[in-house]
Amino acid sequence: MTELHEIPTNHPNPAGVRRLAVLTSGGDAPGMNAAIRAVVRTATHHGIEVVGVRRGFSGLHRGELRLIGPRDVANTIQRGGTILLTARSRTWRSPEGRAAGAKHLRDWNVDGLIVIGGDGSFHGAYYLQEEHGVPVIGIPGTIDNDLYGTDHTIGYFTAVETALDAVDKLRDTGASHERIFVIEVMGRHAGHIALEVAVAGGAEEVFIPEDEKPVDGVVEIVKGSVAKGKASSIIIVAEGYPGGAQGVADAIQAGTGLETRVSILGHIQRGGTPVSSDRVLASRLGEAAVHALMDGKKGVMVGRHGGGVSHTPLHETWEKRKDVNRDLYRCAKTLSI
Repeated sequence: MTELHEIPTNHPNPAGVRRLAVLTSGGDAPGMNAAIRAVVRTATHHGIEVVGVRRGFSGLHRGELRLIGPRDVANTIQRGGTILLTARSRTWRSPEGRAAGAKHLRDWNVDGLIVIGGDGSFHGAYYLQEEHGVPVIGIPGTIDNDLYGTDHTIGYFTAVETALDAVDKLRDTGASHERIFVIEVMGRHAGHIALEVAVAGGAEEVFIPEDEKPVDGVVEIVKGSVAKGKASSIIIVAEGYPGGAQGVADAIQAGTGLETRVSILGHIQRGGTPVSSDRVLASRLGEAAVHALMDGKKGVMVGRHGGGVSHTPLHETWEKRKDVNRDLYRCAKTLSI
C-alpha cells in the first residue's frame, strides 16, 4: 500500500549509501532532466557519488556508465527529453541481460539504482532487484499519468499543455471551414490527457479507454450541435480508445455526411520545454528518491499524493488501476452543451 511520510530537513543516511546510479528508460517525458538534476544535486549535497547510465537498461547491460556531478546537470532543468538518453531493451527482458547489468553495477560499487520511467521501466527495475538484490527506487516519468500511487507523473502537465495548444489552433481552422475535427491525443491505455484536454479545450465530446461507450452516440451529439447552431465541433479521442480517432471520424462522416478531419498529434506531446509544474514535481521526486535510498527503502516508487511524498511498492504501480478523475469526466459532459 502507498505509504506517506515527512522528510526531515537534515536527512540521515542509515543505509550508508556512498554511490548510486540513475537512468531514464522507456518513452521520454518533459521534466526527466529536472529529475536527473535533482538526483545528482541531492546526492552530492549528502556526499554521495552518482553514476549516470546512458540509454536506459539497454545501456546498463552494455556497461555504458560514467560518474556525473553537479556541473554535468547545469542548465538542464528547462530542457525536454533526457540528457542520459533512453531506449527500449529486449535484452533486458532476459535473465542474462539483467545479470549483465547487475554485474556492471557491482563493478562500479553502486549501492542503489534510481529508475525514471513508466510501468515498463518499473518492471525491469523490479526484476533486477528480485533477482540480484540491487535496491531500486522508481520515479514516475511518463506523460500518460497512468501509474498508481502518485497524483501526477512527470511530463503529464507539459503533454496536456502541448496538446491543448494544438487543439486551440485546430479549433480556429475548424471554425473557419465549418468542419468537425477529431483529434487523437496520446496516453497509451489511459484517458487522463484526453479528458483534461477536452475540458480545457471546450470539446463537444471525449472518448477514453476507461469508458468504451459506443461510437455511434457521437453522431447524435454532432447532429445536436448543428441543430444548436454550432458550425464546427472538436472531438477528443485517447489513443487507447478502440478504433482511435479514425474510427470515430468514420462514424461521424457516415452518420451525418458532414466534412470531418482527423488530426493525430502523436509524439510532439513528448517533447518541448517542461512547464513549471513538471519541473517542480521532478525536482521534489528526484530529491525524495535519493532520500528513500538513504533510508534503506527499496522496490518502491516515490510519488506525490495530496501534497506529500508517497512510497508505493513497484508492483502495485502496475497491478492497481489508476482511474481518471470521474468528477472531471462529468464536468466535460455538463459543459459540452
